[in-house]
Amino acid sequence: MERVCVYPQDIVNCTGKSLRYAQKTLQNLRAILKKEKHQLITKQELAAYLDIDEDKIKLL
Repeated sequence: MERVCVYPQDIVNCTGKSLRYAQKTLQNLRAILKKEKHQLITKQELAAYLDIDEDKIKLL
């Protein structure tokens, strides 16, 4: 079974950007979705935000 929630390192691995970029991306996405700090971001939400195919996001 594959993980559903996304962590900053997953964004780093997918985009090749820095860890700080990944942290900022999750922070911005939480603000847009009106989620609190403890609530997780799903793979589907990240794919929609980055406008990429969900299947291209590989979670380790």
